[in-house]
Amino acid sequence: MYTLNEGEIIDSFQSLLGDLETITYASYFCELIDISMTEEENAREIFKDLVAAFYFMKNKVGDLETLARIFELKVLKATGYGLNLDRCCICRNKINSSNYMNLQYLGGVCENCENINGMHISNAAYNILKYLNKLPLEKSYRVTIPKGIKGEIYKVLSAIISQNYFKKPKSLETLNFIKGSGENE
Repeated sequence: MYTLNEGEIIDSFQSLLGDLETITYASYFCELIDISMTEEENAREIFKDLVAAFYFMKNKVGDLETLARIFELKVLKATGYGLNLDRCCICRNKINSSNYMNLQYLGGVCENCENINGMHISNAAYNILKYLNKLPLEKSYRVTIPKGIKGEIYKVLSAIISQNYFKKPKSLETLNFIKGSGENE
């Protein structure tokens, strides 16, 4: 049993409520943590990353999509589903780049191994994913990713998240639906 006697709000992040896209991404980050962590699990690093992401969003620093992809990679790593992008996930040989991601073993596949249980990805998307996987969240604002490659990376990470956690986050799907219907009008 826990007893809390006193608390003080440092920052309530009320400014995130002013923009649909920002509030949707903030909601997505919270939803991702909720589905990936067990109740009362101690995850200080993820909490620090969440607060840092909220401050970036509050101060409108960097691209929200890039921030989301890096945050997803941090959550995957913290929960034991980190990606292996330096070595082939099947034969363990060192690889510089790949055009196939194995979703079962969570890594790239070399050209000598069979492409099963995964999805094709461009070499550029693989290399950017490899870079983002090592990038601290604090440096996310420095990265610019072409739109098509953002989509590829989103598809891979979305598949990994929905496969490895008990449910799939819905926040970003709602935003994409709203954006998609707005473009058709």
